[in-house]
Amino acid sequence: QQRAPPGRSGPEAKRLRPSYPFPELSSAGRLEVHTLVNPTPEQFLEAQRLVQPNFFYIQGQQLEDEEIGSLVWGDADMSDPQSFVCLISPPFPTIVYLEVPIGEKLAQAVHSKGIPYVIYWRNSFSSYAASHFRNALLSVVQSSVSHTWDSFQLAHASFRLYCVRNNHVQSVKLGPRLLGDAPKVNVVTPENEMAEEEGSSSEVPPAIKIYDDDINMKFLLCGVPSALDSCLLGSLEDGLNALLNIEIRGSKLQNRISASPPPLEAASVPRGMVTMRCDMTTCSSSHVSLLVSGSAQTCFDDQLLESHIKNELIEKSQLVRALPNSEDKLSSTEPFTSMSTACGASTFEVWMTLPKWAAQVLKHLAPEISYRSLVALGVGCVNATPVASFERQDADRLLFFCTGQRKDSAGESGPYFHLPRWSASLTKDRAKTGSESKSNLLGVNGTSEDRKAPVEGPSSLTSFKGKLKAATMRPIPHSRQQQMHPFMGFPEANIHETSQAKPNLPVAPPVKHHNSAPASTAAHRKSTSGPSHAQSIIQLNPLPMKKHGCDRLPIQVCSEEDFLKDVMQFLIQRGHHRLVPHGGLAEFPDAVLNAKRLDLYNLYKEVVSRGGFYVGNGINWKGQVFSKMRNHTVTNRMTGVGNTLKRHYETYLLEYELSHDDVDGECCLLCHSSAPGDWVNCGLCGEWAHFGCDRRQGLGTFKDYAKTDGLEYICPHCSIANYKKKPPPPQRVANGFRGNASVVGY
Repeated sequence: QQRAPPGRSGPEAKRLRPSYPFPELSSAGRLEVHTLVNPTPEQFLEAQRLVQPNFFYIQGQQLEDEEIGSLVWGDADMSDPQSFVCLISPPFPTIVYLEVPIGEKLAQAVHSKGIPYVIYWRNSFSSYAASHFRNALLSVVQSSVSHTWDSFQLAHASFRLYCVRNNHVQSVKLGPRLLGDAPKVNVVTPENEMAEEEGSSSEVPPAIKIYDDDINMKFLLCGVPSALDSCLLGSLEDGLNALLNIEIRGSKLQNRISASPPPLEAASVPRGMVTMRCDMTTCSSSHVSLLVSGSAQTCFDDQLLESHIKNELIEKSQLVRALPNSEDKLSSTEPFTSMSTACGASTFEVWMTLPKWAAQVLKHLAPEISYRSLVALGVGCVNATPVASFERQDADRLLFFCTGQRKDSAGESGPYFHLPRWSASLTKDRAKTGSESKSNLLGVNGTSEDRKAPVEGPSSLTSFKGKLKAATMRPIPHSRQQQMHPFMGFPEANIHETSQAKPNLPVAPPVKHHNSAPASTAAHRKSTSGPSHAQSIIQLNPLPMKKHGCDRLPIQVCSEEDFLKDVMQFLIQRGHHRLVPHGGLAEFPDAVLNAKRLDLYNLYKEVVSRGGFYVGNGINWKGQVFSKMRNHTVTNRMTGVGNTLKRHYETYLLEYELSHDDVDGECCLLCHSSAPGDWVNCGLCGEWAHFGCDRRQGLGTFKDYAKTDGLEYICPHCSIANYKKKPPPPQRVANGFRGNASVVGY
């Protein structure tokens, strides 16, 4: 990236920034920033050769009237189109952003040289508006793998939402423009379908139909309450649609199974159409399930089905829509304030209509600490889920544009931070603990001043924040298991088609493990054992995914370095770039447990050796898995370590497990099924068995084997074999005669 310096320094520069915190360009997420200040043409060409960037950001001079001036590097004026175009050498970048006034001719010259997308300003503009648009654009770029068109649409929606609506820019026509073609989903139509379309003159029905219900979702936007006019609703609609288009454009079809159409739609499904339940992973690793109907040729071709789904969702539908009859209505008479939402800034609610799967994606993105696209739109809360990446400076920048919206409430601080009711009562309770605080709270008449007037102004907020830290009150963001639409189940024939056989490779000798799972009563063991229990054979991994196709050794003999490299490569290929640090293998993973870097290698080996993540109660995460990891210490006193390990496994390794054949798929040696339950491992032969299937007396309870230092389980076969090898015991003699012994075998 390239940036020209401001045209001044010292006290004059500070006077132009009284309350607006200009964000600094820095590397974050997928964005790696290289800055040049006042470069010579030779330095600019050398930087292109070394860095080979795919995004050029060119900034003009910052003038004293809060506007951006022409492009000047040192004493050289680079505003001439021909002179500037000669400085761009191959390989050409994908995007060039010209933050200079009246830059249409310069943008056309750059675009004509072969640059696919050029962003420019048609008129003069202020540094505040330019900073807001640039920050929104780079927030989208650093958050996810996005197309330039969608990134610009989201940033432009944010520009209209805050700069145009609050009269900081007179018209949308004065805002940034984009030179370039809109992307299209490439759908390859089979030859026989093309012949049918040419032969028929009637309208061709859509290739697929997606069944999904719409729901209403509440968003809290940073700002002051105002009328929900067309500018606000239209801007938010376009921004959220662009955000969802980014997610769908980078989505992948993971699995499809046959399903039944909705009962009310079954009669309208044309003859010859099939219905599929499609499991997809979006650009930011959110899992959604869609019910789709289409022709057999379309639904049984994964690539064609994926293209049709993307085309149907992006090209032919508007996903997010404002509620009808919501224009010209006041969002709320009072702002919503909470220390967990937008860092305590003033917010107001807006309701939108969108599909269920879209609501699921937004709920998944809100708690992601590294996802900044929602912050670019000013969204502080998504249906009661706070946006975790919202920072204090973000609220400062957004509220800067709202200062002139409500002059009646714009006192010293304008529509800035308002303490919520629970915060005011909390300050009273804390103040009562000291005599000095009492004198400050009580007025002349002996009544509390806090009841006379609301707390306003930045000074009161600063004094309050000295006692109460907002960061400690925000919920800690973490990855949750997202709710998914239920699958219709896997037919037995499909299980053999989707699964792949394990290669005949040498396997390390089995490691002795104890059992792993909560205890069960004897009555429960009897009820779960028997012929009916033996027939309940299910698949260990109920969510088959496309295989990774790596060439590493089996996990039993694979080295830790090769395993971690393979996991990193897998996460990058599946779009989980946020999980792979910039430092590579030396910093992977960046998760810390018990003051040590998370031991993914032993975590994965222990889980797959016990049947995989979906065994359920068959894994004792704290008692067996954690004790085999390097994070475990003898003096460990951590609480909730089992749930922590599950969360880390879901984040880093669950999809990796489902895409590999590392899970030990052995069945119970007693009932010959792989049903979930209380699993125990024989300490002699290494075979697995359901504890409830072993009806021998004197075994004790499952809890006796589940502890870290618990009993060692010996299966019935090994017990009989050992019994036969032992020498016969001496015969007892009673009353001078030998007693006859009888043995009954079961």
